[in-house]
Amino acid sequence: MEQLALRRQCRIRSGHETRRGSSEGLRKEPHYTNARSHWRITDQSTNEGINIQRELVAALKAKIKPINGEEARDLLSLADSLVEKSVWIVGGDGWAYDIGYGGLDHVLASGQNVNILVLDTEVYSNTGGQASKATPLGAVAKFATGGKTTAKKDLGMTAIRYGDVYIAQVAMGANDTHTIKAFLEAEAHPGPSLIIAYSQCIAHGIDMAKGMHQQKLAVDSGYWPLYRYNPRLVEEQKNPFQLDSSDPKISLQDYIYTEGRYRMLQQSEPAVAKFLLAQAQKAVLRRWLQYKNLSEQSV
Repeated sequence: MEQLALRRQCRIRSGHETRRGSSEGLRKEPHYTNARSHWRITDQSTNEGINIQRELVAALKAKIKPINGEEARDLLSLADSLVEKSVWIVGGDGWAYDIGYGGLDHVLASGQNVNILVLDTEVYSNTGGQASKATPLGAVAKFATGGKTTAKKDLGMTAIRYGDVYIAQVAMGANDTHTIKAFLEAEAHPGPSLIIAYSQCIAHGIDMAKGMHQQKLAVDSGYWPLYRYNPRLVEEQKNPFQLDSSDPKISLQDYIYTEGRYRMLQQSEPAVAKFLLAQAQKAVLRRWLQYKNLSEQSV
């Protein structure tokens, strides 16, 4: 957020100094005026645009350096901030879904060009594996030793209601191309963006060397649908919600019972495990149909 404030300060200051013309050197410098007009219209949503902006800023700095005056020195100190910076906030699901959700929601509602990456391990990984609002139905975790009896919070659908937030749910082990595309689109989006990334954890009770395979199973079962919500597509009369994974290929139990967090309940309380599995499978299919309907809506 400091980078955003700095860019605003730079743009306000540069516009203010030019309008009032208190620095004769700046006011009479045609190259400065020309460069200033260019950065206002440069599209920095692509690497090409950013490179052009860097060249313009370099030219601007070269022209300002010989000029004496407080305004020129101030602008020179801030000129690099005219190049868009890649601002990312990175956190886990305990923060994003749970104890820090108020702050996350504030950023999403701000309209600022901020990117957020949520590494979703579905538990409080750093503090011992406690259940969070991201913990799935039927999984065992601290404070949910009998299996979590409520569904996982759908953070993406909650954020979609703002309308101007770019959102993607990704799993690199299932589709690395989709993951890269989501990051590029999030970076290019001129407002807030949110990427929710499946992140395997030792608390899942798996061989961590096979984490990418677990991600694929999660997607193939329909538990972790891959999608992108791009508000800019509305301007092109296109559906902003794009469902990028295919229909479920395996049952939910073929995925979850490869993980210790589900198997331990099956061993200790088989009747409860069976009941929660049935509930979880229904929830997966219900959510899949919801996403499918969203992806097929006309604009």
